[in-house]
Amino acid sequence: MSEKPVVLVGRKLPEAVEARLARDYQPRLNPDDRLYTGEELIALAEGAAAVLPCHTEHLTAELIAQLPQSVRAICNYSVGVDHVDLAAAKARGIIVTNTPDVLSDATAEIAILLMLGAARRASEGERLVRSATWKDWSPSFMVGRQVTGKRLGVVGMGRVGQVVARRARGFEMEIHYHNRRRLDAAAEAGAVYHESLDSLLGVSDVLSLNCPSTPESKGLMNAERIAKLPDGAIVINTARGALVNDEDLIAALASGKLAAAGLDVYNNEPDIHPGYRELENVFLLPHIGSATLETRDAMGFRALDNLDAIFAGREPGDRVA
Repeated sequence: MSEKPVVLVGRKLPEAVEARLARDYQPRLNPDDRLYTGEELIALAEGAAAVLPCHTEHLTAELIAQLPQSVRAICNYSVGVDHVDLAAAKARGIIVTNTPDVLSDATAEIAILLMLGAARRASEGERLVRSATWKDWSPSFMVGRQVTGKRLGVVGMGRVGQVVARRARGFEMEIHYHNRRRLDAAAEAGAVYHESLDSLLGVSDVLSLNCPSTPESKGLMNAERIAKLPDGAIVINTARGALVNDEDLIAALASGKLAAAGLDVYNNEPDIHPGYRELENVFLLPHIGSATLETRDAMGFRALDNLDAIFAGREPGDRVA
């Protein structure tokens, strides 16, 4: 019987996922869940047939060029692949996969949580209760924004964006979207398509960012685009921090141009821009969009399905490079 392939695992994975890895492969696990340096990844990959990283490991062109020749695949435990230089992997003949579909519901739940939390000043209210500084009730106390019946603009009507739109319809929101291509009528489900982002911004009482991070979308939400939103709009980001110019978003929140923001992703995580912590009108979460037991297991199994296909000589279902 041939020896099981060695798989380098970037972070500690759910118990059920690591059990399947141990059954079918020779995994090099990370029981301490420590973020490896690039040099450590290269050294630990010696003799490995595949690497199973998360979005926290940055597989740059330089790092990929130094991976051992034994590495045949990079099977990501993530749907986003902006942390991997796909061109460099392709040049090395390394297959790259991701884990789409399985985290759409969980991420959409967080988008709705961010929308409600930002609109209804949830983090402010919780701090008042926990600090015992809540002293009274009055008609002007903790007044926020109502989302029912408002216009939701979705930037990126892919898997997650479509689920966000479906959930938002429960609040009788009017759905508008901008996408690289228009969806068919069934997928639109009555949503209004905007060919340009600027057109979408003008009608978005709440703007949900659900598009991938690419060189073209970096800094998508800057001062110029924020200015096109209605006064008092709310910005939600569950996609990638790179979509936002932090200085410009913070300035808009501080000035009152935006009523609030709800953020689960940031530039330079976890060392986020300190300006966010100084604002009361931003609802902050620590990148937990996919953090449910069901989803984290499903992501791992999806990554292993891709790994199984590669080592069986089949085309993996989620190949991106």
